[in-house]
Parts: sequence; structure tokens; C-alpha cells
Amino acid sequence: MRVTSLVDDHLFGWVLVSVALGVAVPELAAIVRFSTVILAIMVGSVSLTLSASRFLSVDRSALGRILLGHAAMPVVALGVARALGLSPDLTAGFVLLGAVTPELVTPTMTALADGDTALASAALVVIGVGSTVFTPFAVTLLLGSGIEIDGWRIAESLVVAVVVPMALAVGARTRYGEHVGKYETYYTSVSAVMVVLIIGGVTAANASLIRAETDLLVGIGAGTLAVNLAGYALGWMGTRSAANPVRVAGALSVGMRDFAVAAALVTAAGFPASASLPAVLFGIVEMATSAFLARQFAS
Repeated sequence: MRVTSLVDDHLFGWVLVSVALGVAVPELAAIVRFSTVILAIMVGSVSLTLSASRFLSVDRSALGRILLGHAAMPVVALGVARALGLSPDLTAGFVLLGAVTPELVTPTMTALADGDTALASAALVVIGVGSTVFTPFAVTLLLGSGIEIDGWRIAESLVVAVVVPMALAVGARTRYGEHVGKYETYYTSVSAVMVVLIIGGVTAANASLIRAETDLLVGIGAGTLAVNLAGYALGWMGTRSAANPVRVAGALSVGMRDFAVAAALVTAAGFPASASLPAVLFGIVEMATSAFLARQFAS
């Protein structure tokens, strides 16, 4: 078995191992000090699979509806957190989760589900660039009175860790497509390793809380599942007049939130460590539900 297959085909299992190690070895919290670098590598590596030409023929109407679904997700996440009666820190974690980019493996999952991969890729890039404005705006608008927000710090983190590496990688793939394409099979694996690292780090940073508040984790887990399923529904219904491959891309692009980006931004933007718990649990939930949906859509 190739190393890339060992990583990519068993990512859900590696995420579970990472979470378990984070709980068992709190010292791994040192990883979060490098969260911005890890995030940049994660975004840049997966973006090397994308070139500008992939975005020229997408259904712009469907893309617009995906963007509307994305814009609704922070509100959905806030509603779920409020319904659960969570603390301001955890509520901030939910809203940040709803406001970040789609999961970076969304195009891959869309391909596995026989969906419109180019549309999913276009949504990822457009939302990734727009997140520098949208994410701090949404977090400040929805939480400004409940928790101290540094919108500029969030925007700066997104520019450094998401937009710049994404732009450089897409530019490199477009300009040097033949050379960059030779290593296609490695890029998603590198990104997956970064996902495992950041989730392990933020879990370790919350190890004491996880051990002491098991009842709280059940509620947060239920909340992350609700946010995940609501996103799938928004994306699927929002593209209901389109062909099935477009609807698949819509459902996954809205429902899959980049939990690793959200977890990394908690640290980079100065939020309390506990605010990353929704992202950690969402990662576990999302990996399971997206794999199930990919099998259902492709069958």
C-alpha cells in the first residue's frame, strides 16, 4: 500500500487517533503555536491540485446559490449554540466554524460522489478569498456584544494562512501545470497530515476540559451534527433546480466546514482554547457524514 493511500483512505481513522492522543498527551498542545504555518501548508498543498482553467465553465447561478448558503451558516451555527445554552466562548467557536471556508477536501469528496468537482473547487476558491472580509464581519456582527472580537486579527490570519498560500498554489499550478502535476498524488496527503496535526494540537489544548466535561461534549457533538446536516440541506435545496451533480456539489460545499481552519483560527485570532471544541468534534462528525453521503450519491 502506498503511503498516500494509507493517509488519504483512512483520514477519518487518523483524525480519531489524533483526538485520542491529544486527550492522552496534553503536552501536544505545543503544536498550536505553529497553527498558522500548519494551516498555510494545508491550504497550499491541496490548492496545488487546482488551476485557473477549472473555474471557467462552472454554473455561475449555482455558485451564487452556494455562496448564499455559505452566508447563512454562521447564523445557523449561532442558533444551534444558543439553543444548547452554550457559553460565549463555545458560541464563538460555533459561529467561527459556520463562517470559515468549506472543507478543503470538498472537491475530492464531490468527485467521489459523482458531483460537479469544478463547481466545488470554484466555491472553495471564491469563499476562501472572500473569507478575509466575510469571516471577521460575520463573527463581529453576531458576537460583538457577547465576546471581545478582533476582526482585523482574524482577517490577517486568513490572509496569511489561507488566501496567500491558495493564490500562490493556484498560480503555480496554472503557470507550471505539467511540472506541478507530476506530484498530484502527494498534495492531498500532505494536507491530510496537516489536518491530523492541528486537530491533535487543539484537542491537547482542551484535554483537561474534555476529561472533566463529558456531558458538555455530548451536547456540543449533537450541535455540530445539527450544523453539519443543516448545511447539507441548505446546499441541496438551494440548488434544487439544477442537475444532480450540481446539487451534490452544493450540498457538500455548504455542509462541509473546514474544521481545521476553524480550529487553527481560534488560536491565531486570540480566542480561548475552549472555543476550538466545536471544530474538533465537527471534524469527527463531518468525516463520517461526508463519507456516507459520498457513497449514497455515487450508488
